[in-house]
Amino acid sequence: MEIQIGNKKIGGNNRPFIIAEMSGNHNQSIERAMEIVDAAADAGADAIKLQTYTPDTITMKGVYEINDKDSLWNGKELYDLYGQAQTPWEWHKPIFERAKERNIIAFSSPFDESAVDFLENLNVPAYKIASFENTHHPLLKKVASTGKPVIISTGASKISDIDDAVRVLKENGCDKIILLKCTSTYPATPENTNILTIPHMSQLFECPVGISDHTMGIGVSIAAVAVGASVIEKHFTLLRADGGVDSAFSIEPDELKQLVIETERAFLSLGKISYGVTEVEKNNLSFKRSIYVSKDILEGEMFTNHNLKIIRPGFGIEPKFLDIVINTKAKKILKAGQPLTWIDLL
Repeated sequence: MEIQIGNKKIGGNNRPFIIAEMSGNHNQSIERAMEIVDAAADAGADAIKLQTYTPDTITMKGVYEINDKDSLWNGKELYDLYGQAQTPWEWHKPIFERAKERNIIAFSSPFDESAVDFLENLNVPAYKIASFENTHHPLLKKVASTGKPVIISTGASKISDIDDAVRVLKENGCDKIILLKCTSTYPATPENTNILTIPHMSQLFECPVGISDHTMGIGVSIAAVAVGASVIEKHFTLLRADGGVDSAFSIEPDELKQLVIETERAFLSLGKISYGVTEVEKNNLSFKRSIYVSKDILEGEMFTNHNLKIIRPGFGIEPKFLDIVINTKAKKILKAGQPLTWIDLL
């Protein structure tokens, strides 16, 4: 199944769709946000993605403080964290305009219904639903009502949660759905990524499936393409050393460029089920081994392991026939260094 977002087709026989997730890596600088758009375009990404919320549309002051020593955000009040990470809504239009100038698709993850209304005014080509919002059915209904493609992350979700989300979208007018395998830890490890879920999820929900990859580096994303991922989403920053709420598990421009190159290579390498000699290999068949005369042989002389040798190139009788050749006789004089052929045998 193919789904079109902007001028890009996703799924089917199309190369992976690469999304650079800006998130809060702008570090509250619109100039830096613009630089991130430019860097993503320069690296060859297909899309740049924002997140559209305010602290008040996502949580309330004083309701939760993160208390997890393994979390990047340990000790932070949730309300304050989202205040630090949010992309101001007035930035969206200029960021989207810069993306259009750079020929890169721009869209966003809304976190409540008001964000959908706001993004509709900017004519976004698609919507992304974050893992922690995929059970927010009122939001799903609102997004579905736009009729635009929807990409849903599936981190921290039971299969029933995913099934419910897909059903709600379809029942409310959305039939262009892309799912992303996701592990909602930051960073995630390869061991808990389970990319073999990707082809199963695609078969189960009959839609394109990709990965929202929170691991370090690009290896997991490349492997995901090898098992059928149609979309790769990675958090993206200019320089991890600059800091920021998501910088620790974000990739830098050189890594994004390599991600674009290597995922396309992985995709192209999938090809089809193929055995036998391919057209491009035919000229190299000569590098296989064959039976050669290793010492001068007289007419009528017996072939033995002492006057024959299995070597490269492959212009003689195939090695598998050596037992048949041994103890037969030469039909004519043969010189050392020439390939043995069937017409040389009596």
